[in-house]
Amino acid sequence: MLRLAAASLAGTAIEFYDFFVYGTAAALVLGPLFFPTFSPVAGTLAAFGTFGVGFVARPLGSILFGHFGDRRGRRPVLVASLLLTGASTVAVGCVPSYGSIGVAAPVLLLVLRFLQGLGLGGEWGGAVLLTAEHAPAGRRGLWSSFPQAGPAVGFLLANGVMLALSATLTDAQFARWGWRVPFWVAGVLALGGLWLRSSLAESPRFLEIDDHARVPLAEVVRGHWRLVLLTAGALSVGYAIFYAVTTWSLAYGTERLGVSRTVMLACIMAAVVVKGSLTPLVALLSDRYGRRPLCLLGCTAAALWMFPMVALLATGAPLLMFLGFLGALLAFVTMFAVLGAYLPELYEPRVRCTGAAVGYNLGGVLGGALTPIVATALAEHSGRVPWGVGAYLTGVALFSLGCFALLPETRPVEVVAAEPVAG
Repeated sequence: MLRLAAASLAGTAIEFYDFFVYGTAAALVLGPLFFPTFSPVAGTLAAFGTFGVGFVARPLGSILFGHFGDRRGRRPVLVASLLLTGASTVAVGCVPSYGSIGVAAPVLLLVLRFLQGLGLGGEWGGAVLLTAEHAPAGRRGLWSSFPQAGPAVGFLLANGVMLALSATLTDAQFARWGWRVPFWVAGVLALGGLWLRSSLAESPRFLEIDDHARVPLAEVVRGHWRLVLLTAGALSVGYAIFYAVTTWSLAYGTERLGVSRTVMLACIMAAVVVKGSLTPLVALLSDRYGRRPLCLLGCTAAALWMFPMVALLATGAPLLMFLGFLGALLAFVTMFAVLGAYLPELYEPRVRCTGAAVGYNLGGVLGGALTPIVATALAEHSGRVPWGVGAYLTGVALFSLGCFALLPETRPVEVVAAEPVAG
């Protein structure tokens, strides 16, 4: 289990590195380089628009890779999704700017971002299911949290490289070629991930299925449509929080508050380190107390913290910004640390790869794709403290809270059944 969990963590870390490095670049440099005829705010909005395309592609990737994951196995999905995401990320680093090839530059950026999202849409389902379906029932939450920690590791890798380049290069060097380096690094990481995954065994739960779904998506739509919509709505707050902290606030802090890139990246990364380190602990609690109670707790905390977070961000003081980000990400991890076990348990095994991944990635469209765009537009028409952003994030949290309240508990039936009956 340790080797399997480590390989799943490494793979998701690499794929989310690819995804996050684009978001950081969008916040820092892509607007002026690929949309130079726009105003600074419009350029940032356009860059975030290409960022959002990756989220739109993710449910499509879930459908495509989920079909093969439910029909052919979880393991092949891991290899194919990693190849697609890695290759498209390296290609982003090779796209000439608008000044060199004109409108073809943002078009190429859009296409490659779509392919990134397509690959990542297949990654999560394969990695999480392979781990969850190998794990013993009583520790499924713990073991399934390893791939869930992958996004934090990927974010830290992406922003660590960006931070190092930002601190060592001049603004001109960073804009000319420095921002491309993290995209090229993705190729090396992808090769390492393929090597790690080459020896993984197929999920035993998948091998036990006698009658595989012929068209998994059709079965999901026919028999689980309500569950898919509820999970997408429930997860939208997590995406909204994470990308408000890691993408929108980075652009807001550097452009509106005049805080340096290095300081903003350091504050965000410090909060993500704490969040990532707590992921296994929260997941372990879900094995003892259940998945749904923790999700409800995290969602409630998010609704209460969004206004304080934007107020602390608006101070521009590093320590206060860090505290604002930390509170938001603690609410986030209370929900998302348990999803590696919770979502697979919600769906029957024959359509699990498709159903769980589609619900997970539709939440990304609702929360992740829209949040940087909506927050940037709301902040543009506010004073120094972007209260409108706080109201928007609070509204998303309340919406997700209602969806979580309608989902059932899934703490393993076999664990409960194994406990002695009193009397």
